Amino acid sequence: MTAFKLIRLAMVVAAATLLSSRAVSQTSPKRLIVVSLEDRKLALVEDGKILKIYDVAVGKPSTPSPIGTFTIERRVANPTYHHDGSTVLPGPGNPVGTRWMGLSKHGYGIHGTNKPRSIGKAASHGCIRMAKKDLEEFYGLVAEGDTVELVAQRNQETAQLFGEPQTSPATAANQPVLTANTAAADAVQAPDTNAPASATPAVAAVVLIAAAR
Repeated sequence: MTAFKLIRLAMVVAAATLLSSRAVSQTSPKRLIVVSLEDRKLALVEDGKILKIYDVAVGKPSTPSPIGTFTIERRVANPTYHHDGSTVLPGPGNPVGTRWMGLSKHGYGIHGTNKPRSIGKAASHGCIRMAKKDLEEFYGLVAEGDTVELVAQRNQETAQLFGEPQTSPATAANQPVLTANTAAADAVQAPDTNAPASATPAVAAVVLIAAAR
């Protein structure tokens, strides 16, 4: 094969790769996760359409949830919980439940709970808690890299997503706010893996957690 033919072949391969990547980007859905700390609700929006709305627990006044725009950096199924030398294996007593989705804000994530009655309340150490059934459904609908917005106070966006507020103005005024520059109350470190962002759970992965959620 001549050098000219090799060059033409390389150009064809490069063009095909570029077209393929563009096709993937055009067909991949654009997901946005919005958490209203005031409403204590989470909305999953895909390509501008609301797919799901879930009740969640948010940070309590002494350990409020951070506010800002983050991304999902890691997804872990059936995490093992470590705290102060103790270990809780995957199961009903695990404080972070059956799924962990770590955010780009180090130490914070979306996860389950062994205290289901806390859902709908300001009760966590800053993370977003979900009920088991909702959590496992949600985990299968999102991927690493998805955008997560944590909104402290109701605005036009959250009003459109969640409707009329269910809390009184006095309750809303007392909703704690934690800026992205404030140190995290929870210290969570998920395992350093290069697992692809897919809905296939990684079994019995380890999550290191320094404070109960």
